[in-house]
Amino acid sequence: MLESVLIANRGEIAVRIARTCRELGVRTVAVFSDADADAPHVRVCDDAVRLPGRLPRDTYLRGDLVIDAARRTGAAAIHPGFGFLSENAGFARAVEKAGLVWVGPPAAAIDLMGSKTAAKRAAEEAGVPVVPGVHREGLTDDDILEWADGADVRYPLLVKAAAGGGGRGMRVVADRGGLPEALGAARREAASAFGDDALLVERYLPRARHIEVQVIADAHGTVLHLAERECSLQRRHQKVIEEAPSPVVDDALRARLGAEAVALAQACGYVGAGTVELIADMDDPAEHYFLEMNTRLQVEHPVTELVTGVDLVALQLRVAAGEPLGLTQDDVSVTGHAIEARLYAEDASFMPSAGRVLLSRVPSGPGVRVDGALETGQDIGTDYDPMLAKIVAHGPDRPTALARLDRALRATTTLGLTTNAWTLRGLLGVDAVRTGSMHTALVEEIAGDLPAVPVDDALSATALLWALLARETAPDDPFEIRDGWRPSGRGRLHWRLLAGEGAGPGARERDVVLHGSPEESEIVLDGDTDEPRRRSASVARLGPDRIAVTLDDTRHEVTYALASDGTIWVGADGWALPVRQAVGAADAAGTASGTLVAPMPGLVLTVRAPQGTEVEEGDPVVVLESMKMELVVAAPMDGVVTEVTVAEGDRVTVGHVVAIVEPAAGGPEGDPT
Repeated sequence: MLESVLIANRGEIAVRIARTCRELGVRTVAVFSDADADAPHVRVCDDAVRLPGRLPRDTYLRGDLVIDAARRTGAAAIHPGFGFLSENAGFARAVEKAGLVWVGPPAAAIDLMGSKTAAKRAAEEAGVPVVPGVHREGLTDDDILEWADGADVRYPLLVKAAAGGGGRGMRVVADRGGLPEALGAARREAASAFGDDALLVERYLPRARHIEVQVIADAHGTVLHLAERECSLQRRHQKVIEEAPSPVVDDALRARLGAEAVALAQACGYVGAGTVELIADMDDPAEHYFLEMNTRLQVEHPVTELVTGVDLVALQLRVAAGEPLGLTQDDVSVTGHAIEARLYAEDASFMPSAGRVLLSRVPSGPGVRVDGALETGQDIGTDYDPMLAKIVAHGPDRPTALARLDRALRATTTLGLTTNAWTLRGLLGVDAVRTGSMHTALVEEIAGDLPAVPVDDALSATALLWALLARETAPDDPFEIRDGWRPSGRGRLHWRLLAGEGAGPGARERDVVLHGSPEESEIVLDGDTDEPRRRSASVARLGPDRIAVTLDDTRHEVTYALASDGTIWVGADGWALPVRQAVGAADAAGTASGTLVAPMPGLVLTVRAPQGTEVEEGDPVVVLESMKMELVVAAPMDGVVTEVTVAEGDRVTVGHVVAIVEPAAGGPEGDPT
């Protein structure tokens, strides 16, 4: 076994590789960019080396820096994980030239499978069916257009980069008229992404299944398959949910698919872990075609590990050390069912999200595995892939695995940025998914029909939370308590709240009025419909960042966190939403739009704009400390601070008026014309 390994990657895959290394007693070395200086993968490894820079092209994609880091730390081998340099044949050769062990297949196999044209030729020669199309090297646009005029060509067609992957350099063409434009666009994107504008064209199967076979081979002639995975749930050609085994593959077809994958691996002299990807007819997977071979560890490898009981990383390390696999095909069997969901930093429209993770909690329990590197306080930017973690569930059968995965996603909490956890739960509830009738276009076809995040619940929970905090942080003088108490005993608090990402798409502004006490109240939500929605409600504290909210006799456990700008993030059951007071909103006393109120209870740290100060919209007026964070109460408009009601050291409750800003004389609000 290898004594030490440098992991040339980041995030969850680096943490996952380090876990197996630790179990085997193998020393690990991490590399990190400036953006990842305090990332989890750095801390779980025994040693770490900085790669100066922030962007991937300056750090994780610099093979020379990675090899130098291995030399300086005495690492014996380099494991590339997936992505970055994992399928770079030149890097594999450079690693071996430096006298290091490459934990991956031979560079020649990477070269062969990295070219989609060469890979399809190899598949044909190995007896694996390929998608009908034109695949030869050096195709010009004229060559492709001439082929497309053939009588046996069936539309739609898929134009794809010969050297690419991940959906880049791909265009779907509905008819002959759209082909020239698609060729030009695909070539430009392929050249930008891969430095190679070579294309191929093949028949596009819009409602196909994506099935792949895991293979593992040693240098002693043993090549095994570890059954198949179903990866048909995708968006923008990127997988979202994967499972093993496929719900439509029986033992006979499994043996056939495995034999084809093994034959291809043998034909290209493969050593190590790899995946043969196939596209199949939705209803008859026996009609299938070779798509490509990934010469690395796959993102979705955990589902194979769970159903076969095999640690793929351990096998990779064993093979790289020159040892035999120590397994035969008869030793490989499938037990139960496993399903993996990729937790992405993205919204329901599949657009990336970014921000600071205010609170992160991952699930646990029977049959649940989480591969992740996500923690509270972490900054998630847009420099890297938006995948945050993989939530995986295993059970004796597919229904049990589905139920466990849904429960795990329900318990997944990420506050501070938007994730797809709620969308994933929605997907698991779709009939086609539950029955296994999936295809690669399903996610995008049904995206608009998935359940929306329950905005009313988020607004109600926030109102109840603020009422609870007002009660808990009440000053000693009962006449200073701002909880809406009246001589009748019936309290009334009123906010205008904005739920959703800032003022962007999907954000909703609504008036929320709470009558009564946190223990027994009625909430009225007005502004979205002709008739206000009335809900009976109560709240109780469960912990420092968790409350129990009862709405119309249904109890929810809600987690919350405060952002530095005063936004409250609330989440439950897999959904999470930011909620804040709308700028210019009136409060319970009917104050004007220039009234600044405390969005949270806290301590006044400083008054930045005393009475008489001219301010511009967004200028800080009062700075509070709340929940160990600084919170700025800013001017909602250009104007003059006409009143400040607090001083440094004062304690304020939710909704406490801290200052008033009025438009400057002659300004838009005061202009007599």
